[in-house]
Amino acid sequence: MRRRGQELERAILKAAQDELLESGYAGLTMERVAERAGTNKNALYRRWPNRAALGVAAYAELAVTRTVIPDTGSLRGDVLALLRAANSHWSSPLGEILRGLLSGAADDPELLAVLHSRATDGGAGMWQDVLRRAGIEVTPRVATVAIGLLRNEFVTRGAPTVPDEVLVEIVDEVYLPLVTGPARAVDARIEQNGQVDRARQEEQA
Repeated sequence: MRRRGQELERAILKAAQDELLESGYAGLTMERVAERAGTNKNALYRRWPNRAALGVAAYAELAVTRTVIPDTGSLRGDVLALLRAANSHWSSPLGEILRGLLSGAADDPELLAVLHSRATDGGAGMWQDVLRRAGIEVTPRVATVAIGLLRNEFVTRGAPTVPDEVLVEIVDEVYLPLVTGPARAVDARIEQNGQVDRARQEEQA
């Protein structure tokens, strides 16, 4: 039976996911995906204009997870928790695929365009929810600045993970001052440090 519509699209995405898991973005080709899916390249190009768009779509399907929005009791704690979760994900096998996409963007204008078009997707809502809880309203682009900086660390360092002290610098020196203003950023650090001190005192009691 000839597959059509969503059934064929699911088969193509599954084939692209398998290719990404086996060969990464560097080894992803429309020809190999079509062969694995049991269809022709025209079926792929009718849905995705190039391998960059297909690669990003396949990765997005692989990376769908239910992320619990942290509630540490402070804005600084919440944004650090979100950034640490992203760092952990990008250090995983799925993160290796993402790093391949990001690295490939340097020499692939089409991939770079797709990634830029989705720069505020997948996570902006969580960051905005955390900020709204602190009484802060910002655009999705501003809300995801920390993720953008983390992404840049992975690209420039080429390392499998980003040190935690770098995450702290991103939050304390860039993100909190951006979204709250310098004075409130200092207050957030003081609040967080006070909570840590109280927790240690309770443990020692």
